[in-house]
Amino acid sequence: MPKIKTNRAAAKRFKKTGTGKLKRNKAYKSHILTKKTTKRKRNLRQSAITDSTNEKNMKKVLPYL
Repeated sequence: MPKIKTNRAAAKRFKKTGTGKLKRNKAYKSHILTKKTTKRKRNLRQSAITDSTNEKNMKKVLPYL
């Protein structure tokens, strides 16, 4: 059987945690930051866990992560 290719774009954006969940960075932190509050920008710095509804699709895209 051939190997499954990993989606390289996704592999660069996600890391696996010790419990097997996928860690991701939050969006909306790149530009137009003047109208966003300091609190909102600060909270966007922290990473988040990928939602359980996307878990099945992510496993398909990242088979070896």
